[in-house]
Amino acid sequence: MYKVDLSPDPKEMAAIEARRNREKERQSRFFNVQTRGMGVDVKALNSQVEEQKLRDTTEQSKEATYGTYQKQYDLVAQLLEKEQAERTRRLAKKLQEFREQKQQLRNRPQYNLWNPSRLWMEFPACLGRSDPPCGLASLQCFAGEDRERATCLKMQQEQFTYGLERQLQEQWQVTADEKCVDMLSDQLRLAMDMRSTQTAKVEESHRVAMMSAMANTNKAQAAELAERQRREWQHEQEANFIEIQNQITSDLLTENPQVAQHPVAPHQVLPYCWKGMTPEQRAAIRKVQEVQRHEEEAQRQADQARVAKWGSQTLCLAQATMELQEQERELSAEHRRGLGSFNQQLAKEQKAQQDYLNSIIYTNQPMAQYHLQFNTSSH
Repeated sequence: MYKVDLSPDPKEMAAIEARRNREKERQSRFFNVQTRGMGVDVKALNSQVEEQKLRDTTEQSKEATYGTYQKQYDLVAQLLEKEQAERTRRLAKKLQEFREQKQQLRNRPQYNLWNPSRLWMEFPACLGRSDPPCGLASLQCFAGEDRERATCLKMQQEQFTYGLERQLQEQWQVTADEKCVDMLSDQLRLAMDMRSTQTAKVEESHRVAMMSAMANTNKAQAAELAERQRREWQHEQEANFIEIQNQITSDLLTENPQVAQHPVAPHQVLPYCWKGMTPEQRAAIRKVQEVQRHEEEAQRQADQARVAKWGSQTLCLAQATMELQEQERELSAEHRRGLGSFNQQLAKEQKAQQDYLNSIIYTNQPMAQYHLQFNTSSH
């Protein structure tokens, strides 16, 4: 869908602006502490009631006007319908009379084809009243004989004349019907145009009346708003003057410290009247602060002495620990030296014993034959 920039409706914009102004005015009344009252805004409610009554009256007058014009239009439509029905009835009556007078059955060209008396007309022609009737064997018609040629020509002329007159009559009737239809269409169009014009006039009059009523209402609201703003400004000026007078004449701007004392609890002060501390109170506070500073200094010196004492003790413990570690290292070294000399002596003794065994006791080594005999004896 493409966006189409449509021009805003002036009536809708005016209504929105009026609602916005009323809302701003309502907020200004509610949020103004000096003029705000607890409860219902009676003036706003009364103005709303008056606006609703004016709107209802305008709607009722508009509906009454519409009803009157609707009745007139209905009456005109009924008259036109009656006239059309009367014209249709007269046209049908004339058509029926024309058919009865000019379009009879015997006057049609096809009447001779299906005439019920056609067989009776086929009897032998008689030359005169005194002629006897012909017998059964008598000749009735000869070749090339036409006894009724003059009558036939006369009838053909009469039929041609009748057909021509009937065509002229039908053309005249068609022309008259077309003129009647055109006249009715023109009357209906004229009535519709008159109705549209009257409707436009009524709408324009109602619009003018509505705009006039709205303008009067806006003027009255503007005048009321201006008067209310003037009264509010005057009330605000009076309140400001009274407040300035009270500030000048009251103890609020003075330096009297007794004003800030609480009437019930003397050890408390009133925050909105307190002007600060007196010199005696400030001196007492400074004295207390000096005492606190000396106490903090003494506490700090005591903490430093305690820290120094703990540091010296820690240093002594570290030196003792280092001496013990040195003694432990010396004892370990002496123990390792003694253990090394003992191990060397023990190794020498073991080597001497092994040499003795190898050189003196284990001199005769067993041969392979000895092992063979030993295995045979065991089996």
